[in-house]
Amino acid sequence: MKTIIRQNYLNTLSVLKDKNLIKVATGVRRCGKSTLMIQFQDLLRAENPNVSILAINMDTPEFRFLAEKNWKKIYDYIVQHIKKNETNYVFIDEVQNVPEFEKLLEGLYVHPNIDLYVTGSNAFLLSSELATLLTGRAYEINVLPFSFADYLEFTEKTGNPDRAFAEYVRTGGFPEAVRLSQVGNNFANEYLQTVFKNIYENDISKRYTIYAEESYQEVVDFLIDSVGSNVSAGNIAKVLTANKKKIDNKTVSKYISTLVEAYLFYKVNRYDIKGKQHLATQEKYYLVDLGFRSALLGKELVSDAGHLLENVIYLELKRRNHQIWIGKTNNLEVDFVVRNNEGYTQYIQVSQTVQNAITLARELAPFDNIPDHNEKILITMDYETGTHNGVKQINAIDWLLNP
Repeated sequence: MKTIIRQNYLNTLSVLKDKNLIKVATGVRRCGKSTLMIQFQDLLRAENPNVSILAINMDTPEFRFLAEKNWKKIYDYIVQHIKKNETNYVFIDEVQNVPEFEKLLEGLYVHPNIDLYVTGSNAFLLSSELATLLTGRAYEINVLPFSFADYLEFTEKTGNPDRAFAEYVRTGGFPEAVRLSQVGNNFANEYLQTVFKNIYENDISKRYTIYAEESYQEVVDFLIDSVGSNVSAGNIAKVLTANKKKIDNKTVSKYISTLVEAYLFYKVNRYDIKGKQHLATQEKYYLVDLGFRSALLGKELVSDAGHLLENVIYLELKRRNHQIWIGKTNNLEVDFVVRNNEGYTQYIQVSQTVQNAITLARELAPFDNIPDHNEKILITMDYETGTHNGVKQINAIDWLLNP
């Protein structure tokens, strides 16, 4: 398997190079943030063989020991090891492992000879407190596991993209899971179970008191099983309590927040298209990688294929750096209201197949209630394409591979 160059992310880092900003690569553990930073360091060396680079990984015992003493120890180490009178590119991997890391970042940011790049695996990096401290000083690059295009390039399975897509939905896009899946899906599943356990132990339970781990796992399983569906903490609490797993909606809300902070799920709010206002209820949650579904639930692909496709489309929209909402028009729902970097809006419906006339009519109905003339797209796994009263029907694999 070949090494994948995450070109979109590298392009962003290149644009931001030498800008007076802290470059913060965030995302779930093991998604490729560290590899991305190594690739960017290689790029810097290719541009200038004499470039000054200092990279430290806070997951290593050496730096963990230093950090346990004081954030200032890490600061002093960095300042002692950089060169004077030239730009030093400083990389800190998993910076959230430094106590009071915000003070470390602030100190390094104001140093005249440092261009700073950091990675982290929980959203506390850009929490409200830190965001206030670093207002105008930090730029977040949210890194996701492999896209389908990355997966094809990595596995070199370009001959049969339909079959490869089914494997991608089952295995997901964590680089190591993809590599292990070539030996056997059981190895990939065991690896992803370990990844989830590490996320829970390092990014969740160390920061929050989880009194009932069994109930916590029930909430995780419920969300995984409900990707693409409207959910609320109250509904989850009712379902679990009815199944003799008594839990209140405040606890469910807290558990969901921890999962979002660890980048295991992404929350998408609803938007009233006609009223042009954001809504605070019935949000949806999308899983950062569908490999977790197979690994943690053991579910087969045929179960809820449409919502799994919707999850894949959501992640791809996020990779393309779009703003994303769930659309509401009268009592109907549009899967995604999307605004790109140029400010253009698209409306997107996702369905596994619309070969049945009733299904097609149902998927098109929300578009009929949208009064404006922004682009409307129907994404399916069907080979048929074309238009329906101005709505473009596109094959999902074509859409994924042709941004």
